[in-house]
Amino acid sequence: MAPPKAKQTEPKPKRRGYPTRAGLLLPKAAARAYRQHGFAESRLITDWQVIVGERLAEVCLPEKLSRDGALSIRVTPAFALELQHLEPKVLERIATFFGHRAVTRLKLKQGEVARHEKHQQRQPRSLTESEAAELDTKLANVDDDKLKEALERLGRAVLGTRPAPS
Repeated sequence: MAPPKAKQTEPKPKRRGYPTRAGLLLPKAAARAYRQHGFAESRLITDWQVIVGERLAEVCLPEKLSRDGALSIRVTPAFALELQHLEPKVLERIATFFGHRAVTRLKLKQGEVARHEKHQQRQPRSLTESEAAELDTKLANVDDDKLKEALERLGRAVLGTRPAPS
């Protein structure tokens, strides 16, 4: 009988001596958690809104992908019947996104879906008299009216997002 082979371990990565951004490490760390729920491809979760569209993403979320290609989706009860009718379209969108039939059918589970808050654009504050005068002075030499108007809007937006001078 042959002696058992020693278990080979991967060599530890060398320390580089400089900091690494956490955003570069996150996909590798999250991949393990996604695999536990059957998601070999994490983009199915992270790009769900891009895959199915904003309207569907508000009312449903992927939960688990089984080995036979069935995708479990949590859907709000009021939208479950409509999503059942839209199943061929959703499957087509997933296949188009990945370039192959990664999902063969949908398993719908009714339940509450966490709503994503939409980002609201901040409105710039009104400029002080000194800021407005300084902007007018800087734009005084611009001859083209359309360009001057565009630069003024840009200047007001940029200066309006900064804290007001004391």
